[in-house]
Amino acid sequence: MVEKSLKIALCFLCVILCHSFSAFAAAPDESAPLNEDAENFFPTDSAVLHDKISYNMRKSLDLGDGACYLQPGKKESIVACGFNATLRTILIIHGWTMSGMFESWMHKLVAAVQRRESEANVVVVDWLGLANQLYPDAVNHTRRVGQSIATLLDWLQEEEQLQLENVHIIGYSLGAHVAGYAGTFVNGIIGRITGLDPAGPMFEGADSYNKLSPDDADFVDVLHTYTRGALGVSIGIQEPIGHIDIYPNGGDVQPGCTFGEFLSAASGNFMEAMKCEHERAVHLFVDSLMNKDHVSYAFQCTGPDRFKKGICLSCRKNRCNSIGYNAKKMRKRRNSKMYLKTRADTPFGGYHYQMKMHVFDRKNAENADPTFYVKLYGSYNDSSNLIVDVTEGIGLNLTNTFLVFTEEDIGELLKISLRWEGPSDSWTSAIKHLGSSFFSWSSAASQKILEVRRIRVKAGETQKKFTFCAEETEISPGEEIMFVKCRDGWEVKPRKRLHY
Repeated sequence: MVEKSLKIALCFLCVILCHSFSAFAAAPDESAPLNEDAENFFPTDSAVLHDKISYNMRKSLDLGDGACYLQPGKKESIVACGFNATLRTILIIHGWTMSGMFESWMHKLVAAVQRRESEANVVVVDWLGLANQLYPDAVNHTRRVGQSIATLLDWLQEEEQLQLENVHIIGYSLGAHVAGYAGTFVNGIIGRITGLDPAGPMFEGADSYNKLSPDDADFVDVLHTYTRGALGVSIGIQEPIGHIDIYPNGGDVQPGCTFGEFLSAASGNFMEAMKCEHERAVHLFVDSLMNKDHVSYAFQCTGPDRFKKGICLSCRKNRCNSIGYNAKKMRKRRNSKMYLKTRADTPFGGYHYQMKMHVFDRKNAENADPTFYVKLYGSYNDSSNLIVDVTEGIGLNLTNTFLVFTEEDIGELLKISLRWEGPSDSWTSAIKHLGSSFFSWSSAASQKILEVRRIRVKAGETQKKFTFCAEETEISPGEEIMFVKCRDGWEVKPRKRLHY
């Protein structure tokens, strides 16, 4: 079963990638996703332009019920659908489809938007007939669909004095690039475009006018959840293409979507794992609509490795932002890459802590390569034992900075326990020391002593800083020491000196 699932998944990727590369090879401009003839193929006649593209204005929370279609050029459709140009207008665009039908995420997203913005004009852009084709053919229709949307918006501007700053377009996968074309062709500047894991094949590295870009709206925010590459191409686009580009969990493996987790389910397979990660952007956005009191924050950083070290938890000068629907426009900033960790299920938001501790080598520990665990004790809850994940390993006689993430709100952080495990104390530690012998581990473990005097903490979500000190500062493998709040000046801003 596993082998069969892998073969199906690899064939699926090969179909996309091979068709994508053949389309690139056939095009005179390798950075353009359209084939040679497609550029001049798009009709200008309104009736032909909107063929196979419809605008379903939602009246009911049930996507299969209460359909009313806006028809550019037919003013009676505006009245029939109850379109109100003074309200916010939200357009939702799907991506490539193999089924030719709306997927379950569309129903969830539309319902969440309607519940959050009950007075808004919510319009589903239906281009299923053009999207249900070979991937390169669907790509070559994205410009046509974007042009159609722009024509709709221009018509509403003329007929109803629609204000484009009140328009928000949400596009998933190929739909994100459709939204980009709409922003390119419309007369004026759209208020906001949100790209939910925009498609990568045939768009990665393309010119900005051939994919979603910051020029397409006053504010362009992008969620990247599947950026792992195969043959140089990933299902979701890897490069930053918005004013802010948010990479949950590094844009790589999403919690709850790994192949192993899906194998535990009766119907799970590799394809489902891929779908889970690509769609995670949609579900994070739905989560931001439904859980507005549980906001997830992302933090600006140059890359995922630095973020994992806990270095990038600052909110100064617009270096952090809420994600999804709650994201705020950032002034004069293009292609700002931001990161956060999430839970495996809704509500996806968690809590980030930067921790700093200086580890002193006190006795026979120069080759210890210790594995540390911390446990956070809060006014609401206590965390589980959390491994201190430092890629390069704990540095001795150095200040180590690392990121700790908790899934639950523990409230005010009250104290921290620190445990050191040697190579023989846990599987995690043992894996790091497979080259050593068990006897050398056990004989030396009791003799090794490290010292940690204090741990400095910064909470990402509140930006508060604290210092925690220990009475007993020396620690050996298998032992635990407790740190309680103390004052050493780090958490207090220096007062301005008064001049008399």
